[in-house]
Amino acid sequence: MLLGLLADVHANREALEACLADARARGVREFLFLGDYVGYGADPEWVVRTVMELVASGSRALLGNHDAAVVGSVNGMHDGAEDSIEYTRNELGREERSFLASLPLKIEDDGRLFVHADAVAPARWTYVREASDAVRSMRATDCRATFCGHVHRPALYSMSEMWNSVSEMWKATPFRPATAVGIPLVRQRRWLAALGSVGQPRDGNQAAAWAVPDTGRNEVTFLRTPYDVEKAAAKIREAGLPEVFAERLFVGR
Repeated sequence: MLLGLLADVHANREALEACLADARARGVREFLFLGDYVGYGADPEWVVRTVMELVASGSRALLGNHDAAVVGSVNGMHDGAEDSIEYTRNELGREERSFLASLPLKIEDDGRLFVHADAVAPARWTYVREASDAVRSMRATDCRATFCGHVHRPALYSMSEMWNSVSEMWKATPFRPATAVGIPLVRQRRWLAALGSVGQPRDGNQAAAWAVPDTGRNEVTFLRTPYDVEKAAAKIREAGLPEVFAERLFVGR
């Protein structure tokens, strides 16, 4: 089965529409969203409603830190992000806010863990930025494959378990996954895949980032989908949101 994994949409309607169309053209019929549907972009209501409709038809969704801020308190966010949260609260209705508040922090399914941030303490929203972070996250679960968002940059970590009579050593190898190439998730190793961001990529590539695990073949494919960046940026400006949120879209930073 092909499973579409999308994280960090950040109220970018144009990016999400493009990814969903691309996914369906590739034969994806089920989606799992890894959080942060709101924040930064100008279309939080449309994005949340779209995710709600997909969940109602069998897809699944997780809570992200921006979603949690909308339905709770804003902690540790910079001023621009706080402005975006206030904008989002005014845009969402009670049904959308209730949906966000109902979302889980993690989902486990047949040896795979899905989480917005890391697996150690999902509610702390810790970033998996390097190999040592990935090791801690992989060691926090019995699942062989972990999929996360939050860092806005695609990455893949593979961990071997090396034993000796004195100590237990864990090593993770990071690498940047090639686009549109299936990567076998060898069962003798553990894996952590950071998907990148649909609506706010920060790896120098403006195209939306997402991924497709093939559960039958036990592999994952990282993908990039172009979308109408000009339109998404124009909406951000029209909404009166910070200019930096529009500028980022063009450079993927």
